Amino acid sequence: MNDLDSSDERSTRRSVVILGSTGSIGTQALEVIAGHQDRFVVVALAANGSNPRLLAQQIAQFHVPIVAVRESSSAQALQAHLERMQIKGTQILVGERAAAQAAACGADVVLNAINGSVGLQPSIAALASGAQLALANKESVVAGGHLLFDAQVRPKQINPVDSEHSAIWQSLRSGAHHEVASLILTASGGPFRTWSTERMRTITPEQALCHPTWHMGPVVTVNSSNMMNKGLEIIEASRLFGIPPQHIQVTVHPQSIVHSLVEFCDGATIAQMSPPDMKLPIALGLSAPDRLPQISSACDWSQASQWTFDVVNDEAFPAVSVAREALETSENHTIAMNAANEQAVQAFLQHRLPYLAIIDVVRVTLDQMDTQLKEQGWCQEVEQIFELERDARRIADSLLVRAES
Repeated sequence: MNDLDSSDERSTRRSVVILGSTGSIGTQALEVIAGHQDRFVVVALAANGSNPRLLAQQIAQFHVPIVAVRESSSAQALQAHLERMQIKGTQILVGERAAAQAAACGADVVLNAINGSVGLQPSIAALASGAQLALANKESVVAGGHLLFDAQVRPKQINPVDSEHSAIWQSLRSGAHHEVASLILTASGGPFRTWSTERMRTITPEQALCHPTWHMGPVVTVNSSNMMNKGLEIIEASRLFGIPPQHIQVTVHPQSIVHSLVEFCDGATIAQMSPPDMKLPIALGLSAPDRLPQISSACDWSQASQWTFDVVNDEAFPAVSVAREALETSENHTIAMNAANEQAVQAFLQHRLPYLAIIDVVRVTLDQMDTQLKEQGWCQEVEQIFELERDARRIADSLLVRAES
């Protein structure tokens, strides 16, 4: 802790935990906090341990007393960096539940920017502790389903951080829930929106990781390139805002200025617009209901510009339809879909699976598990969700083996 901070001064600031602190969202969140240290104090960090030097630097900069990593080797590497920097007294939590322990430390806000369904338990732990959850881990909603929402101890405890869901969250302030006619999620279309299906057969991981608008982690970037990310966002939007999937639309907006829209029953449509910058939804997730000053540049209305909108090419990008069907079928189907997709994306990034086969693996996995998923009933515990995921990953892996042979 910073010795210059009195307890009275610290009590006026919002205490924050950052999960996934060395990733894209986590580092940007800390940049926001660095510019508003009169508003926030970082009380814990969690990271996957792949960048112990950066994690040590974050601990030093923000005087963080608690840090969580998953592997003991990561803890040892981090400890070595801390010793070289002569930083003492940092408590290092280690293990599969370390991030959840950090999330439950009693902070005012927990930003969950962990990638994948491993972020579910920390999300539940944060909510159960009474913290406001700034949620950038969409898999918590997609895989966690009702268990995530059951963990809330009060209404409106989740602040969406995905740019699209933050835009909807902000736009919904303009009317009551019963006045909403539809939600419209915008999609950049990724780097391949104008490519033919035939041309897409040769896409490499290096090409898929070059997003034209956003800088994100590798899995999210691949999901964005084939629009699976938008499919996951339909599921997230439906569950976060209580809107049936048939009332959620997707439009392709390459400029990424209009981040999403809400259409109301009287025909009015409210949108949130700003140049693409994740710091804006991150900052609002941390500070809501207040807004922080000087976070992002606003649109320049003195310059002529053109914003375009187009329909999704379902033939070239079937992931949106696959996700929508899973959402409409059952919660178990979205759990299996997400797990199978994670396996397929990792195989693609490792050059073990063709780009277009990612969605094929997801489809076949869901087809093979369909009876099991329909008959099993809702998962009553997190471990049941993980068991269902293991089944889906096992089937997806068997399909990958066939693809490699």
